[in-house]
Amino acid sequence: MSTFVNLLAYGLADGAILALAALGFVLIYKATGVINFAQGEFLLVGAYMFYTAFVVLQLPILLAVVAGVVVATVIGVLVERLILRPMVGESAISIIMVTIGLSMLLRALVQMFYGTSAKSQPPVLPRSSISMLGATIPLNRLLVILIAGIVLVAFTVFFRRSRHGIAMRAVADDQQAAMTMGISVRRVFAMAWALAAVSALIAGVLLADISAVDQNLAAFGLLVFPVVILGGLDSVPGTIVGGLIIGLLKQFVSGYLDPGLSTVLPYIVLVLILLVKPYGLFGETRIERV
Repeated sequence: MSTFVNLLAYGLADGAILALAALGFVLIYKATGVINFAQGEFLLVGAYMFYTAFVVLQLPILLAVVAGVVVATVIGVLVERLILRPMVGESAISIIMVTIGLSMLLRALVQMFYGTSAKSQPPVLPRSSISMLGATIPLNRLLVILIAGIVLVAFTVFFRRSRHGIAMRAVADDQQAAMTMGISVRRVFAMAWALAAVSALIAGVLLADISAVDQNLAAFGLLVFPVVILGGLDSVPGTIVGGLIIGLLKQFVSGYLDPGLSTVLPYIVLVLILLVKPYGLFGETRIERV
């Protein structure tokens, strides 16, 4: 029983972080139609931005978070303005190759400024443990679930209640109709990239705190693809469900079967869901008449 509870807590924590990272991917796809292969690198850059503010500049945690959010927002807007906006009207494969190049560029910049070795960072979340149902669970894992849940709820409220969130949903549904209603599509595109960078920053900070500040953060970000394919490329609720499913599957397979199998299992799920339900669990089915 204690093993099950531990694996459950670890899986939910991993799943919550994956949901945050995948949220940015879905935001970009819904608003702009771009499949962003650099989302894992956004997570990596976000973690290193927080490290710079918290460790190098020695800012208090709250100020470091604010600084990281500001930098992430600027990076997201610059990427949209300078790299993606000139690609409007180009073929889908051209835009995909641009995002792949962006991922390599971001990773190279991180390696150039910070090197390839792991960085030491003081713990942000407490390192104590609590007893629950006969198991000893690290408190930071539970706090990761709580923080990610609050952020996901905040994003959901933003999309459903705020004027900017409604504008983003309108652009996602029909860009031409949104333009006729006076909504700036270009501003929404920039906002989508900025919010994607912010969600990746939060995910990167949480992941770095429970693991390490190193290059492997980008590899963890690759799990975004099984998450969004499982939940649905254009579904925000699907990212939450998909993230939790992938996180739990990885932990339970690693704990009860084989750790090696847990690394490839998400991609096996990706292939199976594409074969059985290509639009994902919550994705919108599109039927095109020819």
